Amino acid sequence: MVTNLPTELLRSFVAIVDSGSMLRATERVFVTQSALSLQMKRLEETVLTPLFHREGRRLVLTPAGQTLLPRAREILALNDRAVVALTGDALAGPARVGFVQDFAETLLSGVLARFAQLNPDTQLQVRVAGSPELLGLLEADRLDTVLCMGAADDTRAARVVPMVWHGEFALAESEVLPIAILESPCRFRDAALAALERDGRPYRVALETPSLSALRAAVQAGLAVTCRTSLFLPERAPLATNRLPSLPEVAYVQRTNQTPHASITKLAQLIHTAALEL
Repeated sequence: MVTNLPTELLRSFVAIVDSGSMLRATERVFVTQSALSLQMKRLEETVLTPLFHREGRRLVLTPAGQTLLPRAREILALNDRAVVALTGDALAGPARVGFVQDFAETLLSGVLARFAQLNPDTQLQVRVAGSPELLGLLEADRLDTVLCMGAADDTRAARVVPMVWHGEFALAESEVLPIAILESPCRFRDAALAALERDGRPYRVALETPSLSALRAAVQAGLAVTCRTSLFLPERAPLATNRLPSLPEVAYVQRTNQTPHASITKLAQLIHTAALEL
């Protein structure tokens, strides 16, 4: 007797793996945590083997779960392509977007809000993270389109802009420059430290953080200077002084999956246009 694997159970299974927990997976498949637990129980009963086991609070795939995962992705991809073939422009599944913190305010309140209004049946899923993580998720087919930071000579650059210093003029004149930087990996961190080392400018790290908001707060409070683009503090002019070293340019890089759905292509075009205007 043939065993059928329901796609809704497989989609929930993949969502749990990709999000890292039952709780976060509920935001992707739009069911309650208790309903999600019941779905996984049904799936395990269907395949007659456990798919997860717990290590403390973490859910970890069993060997059977690891075997099922790539096949579940294949089944869902075939299912979604079949739906698209039958329904034309209708997007089967969510539109998965990633971008770095620098673009969060502009894209969330602008492009993505407009796209959601014009495409009410499309479920937007947004990931805000560092460029390396976003590109890794795109490569793993866990994002559809990303806007991140890259080298100025990147052929996929939507726009190339200068890196600039931000902060109080008096701090720039300090004998030992207090700087605020994001945690590694970070292109701006690397550029700032390389420039200071190159020019032999004494400095100390006053703040190191994973949060762009914390970085902005430190600069606005006059605790340190930092290196970003003009997006960082659009209401204030960048620091202009020969006491600080010159900085390289950086690119706003957009990448999209190789075979995007028409709705994803439309969204990617909107993001590209927004990047040109940032």
